[in-house]
Amino acid sequence: MAGQDPYTLLGVKREASEDDIRKAYRKLAKQFHPDLNPGNKEAEERFKEISAAYDLLSDPDKRARFDRGEIDASGNERPERAYYRGHAEGRQGGRYGGSGGFGGEASAEDADDLFSTFFGRGFRAGGPGGAEIRMRGPDRHYTLVVDFLDAVRGGMQRLTLPDGKTLDVAIPPGTEDGQILRLRGQGGPGIGGGPPGDALIEIHVTPHPFFRRVGNDIHLDLPVTLAEAVLGARVPVATPSGTVTLKVPEGSDTGRVLRLRGKGVPAHGRIPAGDEYVTLVPVIGPADDELKEFLRHWGPKHPFDPRRDRGMVS
Repeated sequence: MAGQDPYTLLGVKREASEDDIRKAYRKLAKQFHPDLNPGNKEAEERFKEISAAYDLLSDPDKRARFDRGEIDASGNERPERAYYRGHAEGRQGGRYGGSGGFGGEASAEDADDLFSTFFGRGFRAGGPGGAEIRMRGPDRHYTLVVDFLDAVRGGMQRLTLPDGKTLDVAIPPGTEDGQILRLRGQGGPGIGGGPPGDALIEIHVTPHPFFRRVGNDIHLDLPVTLAEAVLGARVPVATPSGTVTLKVPEGSDTGRVLRLRGKGVPAHGRIPAGDEYVTLVPVIGPADDELKEFLRHWGPKHPFDPRRDRGMVS
């Protein structure tokens, strides 16, 4: 990302809010994620760039330093700028030194207290021009593409990091698209013996070919034959936990919804299991001569206009 403005990479304005930055990153991450663009080196490189941009702009301290021009887009110090230490140790900064400490009047303990006010208790002034900082490491942001059923049922998935290392991520049952998982201690290393940061992993759930999720419920359109719909039947139906048998009532029309209790998203935490809602979709199938001959005699004796009954025609 060297030389490239992170705001431009994410397509946001410099005054963008944290939420605006997060939304822009999520949109681009879904577009360029390597798992969704297998073999596309250009997309992989683009994904690395937007991830690095988000890593900088999602950290309030890094973002502020970048906006002030203290660090570049890669997070490196800008050597040409003059900072406090260079000023204080030069001739023009002599008023900060001297045998009396700050202003010739404050003690070393006063200096410790003053720096602690700015940097927290982890900062310790260590003598003339010396200091030691103990800080928590930065958080690292990643994205992970998860299969629909793995998100619903939970499981383990391995995340490969840009440097080639891997993290084993536990996917809790009921994980939703856009949810962020935190792996404590798996972020950047601490400073001065401080604890490491965390890994923040944003989950992207892939669509399923026939399941749809609404909250903790699963919805499914189930094709049934004309005979099954008219005469009733017991038919197999898929659920996230496996195939079960569903009783189709006699005379079931298109759009009839049947519920399978407890067959949606499994219970997790204090949230009870969801249900599966099955919408029946009768399919005529091959209309052979026997069926056609039957309907020619049966139709006139049983007049029925589904369009008129639904108010679609007068």
